[in-house]
Amino acid sequence: MTNLILLALLRERPMHGYELQQLIQNSRMDTWTNLLSGSIYYALNKMEQDGLLRTEAEERTGARLRKIYAITDAGEEMFQHMLRQSLTLSPHSVKSDFSLGLMWIEQLPPEEAISLLKQNLQQLEKTLELWHVGREIKGQYGLSPFAEASFDNAMALLELDIQYVKRIIQLMEQKRSAGS
Repeated sequence: MTNLILLALLRERPMHGYELQQLIQNSRMDTWTNLLSGSIYYALNKMEQDGLLRTEAEERTGARLRKIYAITDAGEEMFQHMLRQSLTLSPHSVKSDFSLGLMWIEQLPPEEAISLLKQNLQQLEKTLELWHVGREIKGQYGLSPFAEASFDNAMALLELDIQYVKRIIQLMEQKRSAGS
């Protein structure tokens, strides 16, 4: 996914790594793509080695030398391939570390499990609120119908996760009450 994002951004214009990182962070793309800053520079170097990018120019900022990357024809072909491939994938995976943890939740004291679940619930609710705010802010600049669909889907999934965690909390509270 990192390569697809970087290639897409570099299709707009040549940029250096820090500029790409700032674009990703300012758009909050890093919150829903799990894109880490360190992986940006690694990917840029690797894609340059693979001929997908080229150094368009170099800027000196103090003692540092910044490479300004541009996409190559091979990079454009890879972008097109990755884009097509991404549209054939399931939007979300049912694999979940949370669900895996539920297999052994009863190995924890009920109070601790409930406390951890409530922390999870608070984080989910906070994340949902951030998505609502993000949609409102981005909506002021105009959202494409595809971006609206993505926001709606992400928020619906967060709402389902909130319901799911609330249900697990309720089940744990019932189990605790039955054990008393």
